[in-house]
Amino acid sequence: MNCIFKYISIAVAAVCTIVGCKESYVTYSDAEYVMFADTMATYPVQKDVEYFSIPVVSTVVRDYDRTFGVEIIDKGNNAIENLHYRLQSNTVTIKAGETRADVLVHGYYDNIGVTDSLGFQLQLIMNDALVMPLYGKQTKAVLMKSCPFDINDFTGYCILTSMFLYNYTPTREYERLIYTEKHPTEENTVICRNWINDGYDVTLTFHPEDPMKPFVTMDRGQVASDEGSFFGIAHGDDKILVTNSSINDSMFYPCGGYLYLWAEMYVENMGEPVGTVGHFYNIMEWISDEEAERLKNEEGL
Repeated sequence: MNCIFKYISIAVAAVCTIVGCKESYVTYSDAEYVMFADTMATYPVQKDVEYFSIPVVSTVVRDYDRTFGVEIIDKGNNAIENLHYRLQSNTVTIKAGETRADVLVHGYYDNIGVTDSLGFQLQLIMNDALVMPLYGKQTKAVLMKSCPFDINDFTGYCILTSMFLYNYTPTREYERLIYTEKHPTEENTVICRNWINDGYDVTLTFHPEDPMKPFVTMDRGQVASDEGSFFGIAHGDDKILVTNSSINDSMFYPCGGYLYLWAEMYVENMGEPVGTVGHFYNIMEWISDEEAERLKNEEGL
């Protein structure tokens, strides 16, 4: 079977660094500039959240309200106004004594697909003297559909695609059909039965609090396998231990029922470190019972 690899491209906000020039004594410490906080950012569109916020900031505080226009730039947009999104207002007001205000945007959850990559550009309407050099007055907002988290979407049959298996299985087989079930006591946690080897279960914990950072973690010290099954020899106490990698983040996608996991595999002897086997990329994709039966019968997973 060919595993279906899914990729979600998450836009990274651009960062502008202002460097003073000694010859001309340029400084921005007391100048008034107004801008979007990010020149580009990704925002979650959630089913039960009416608006998301695009922040506008000022470099100084004033003792009076400041109101600016907000316009949609047509060029380069593939998100359609009033179909995929709408602005609550075409103005934004920074209140007296404050340096921030928010442009509120409603995303049409039902009109955005799981794999859609939709974006639109906004521009502040204001005096040119308020535009910070090199930064500008525009931003691009990318819409990301963020489905409600349900632990049950990550239970049942699952295809594990593992670079550890690819590297350490003699036949280079890298896929396993495993079964996961909800942990009886731990919140947002599943038990992965026979994860990389028969007879060894591990747990995964989901962290859905921030829809833009849906992390998944593994408790340290879990036994993924004996050493002999993959190494042919015991370098420590005959246990291959596993935890989530400290080098790369592991993320899950509630809209798609899959996750990617960076796992650190390591060996200890009586609690003392022996060495790290490596940091390995894994994909876990949940499938239906019917598909699982087909894979068992036709492909021997």
